Amino acid sequence: MKSAIIVFPGTNRERDMAIALERASGRKPAMVFHLQDALPPGTDLVVLPGGFSHGDYLRCGAMAAQSPIMRAVRDFAERGGLVLGVCNGFQILTEAGLLPGALLRNATLRFLSMDCHMRVERADTPFTSHWQKGAVFRSPMAHGDGNYFCDDETLARLNGEGLVAFRYATPEGSITPAANRNGARDNIAGILSPTLRICGLMPHPEDLVDPLMGGTDGLPLFTSLLDSLASA
Repeated sequence: MKSAIIVFPGTNRERDMAIALERASGRKPAMVFHLQDALPPGTDLVVLPGGFSHGDYLRCGAMAAQSPIMRAVRDFAERGGLVLGVCNGFQILTEAGLLPGALLRNATLRFLSMDCHMRVERADTPFTSHWQKGAVFRSPMAHGDGNYFCDDETLARLNGEGLVAFRYATPEGSITPAANRNGARDNIAGILSPTLRICGLMPHPEDLVDPLMGGTDGLPLFTSLLDSLASA
């Protein structure tokens, strides 16, 4: 798996993501600065990691979405390449129009830094195949603007086409308001593109990929990607 991590000014989770990708694949990812206009030859997977790109000025991810490298990311996605956006990366994907909806201020208007639980809504995608549908896993969250919002038509399409990848849930798998700490619409924690080749989510599975990190709950995301590319 030849992966590329996009680094913007203010990105701070690129090393965490690199650890997760290398843990799954045994191969170090390339770090690509946002002012570059091309991805490394042979790239299989592009990852937009978490952080505060451009200081979260204007709107989270809005300035990063206009960076030169994003033209290459769009072209890569249009050719069927795999793209993963986590936290600020999810915000960038929505601002770039690669995923629908928007990430708003948390309903509490407070930054949230804690563990959450997510339920896997489908297990037949390149990002989720190493889970079973309905599986629940723990993941850290750390964001101030993680409140996923979309209009009624978009929500109906996401649900009707099975494009919700993850929902905030209790440890037992129940979808409840209490489990939805940032106020995201319909408890949505992560979504997929219609092609199932782009995924964005707010929590940080990359921070739970080794027992030394406190668990391996997030590792299936990355082994799913490896398996998908190996069988392509």
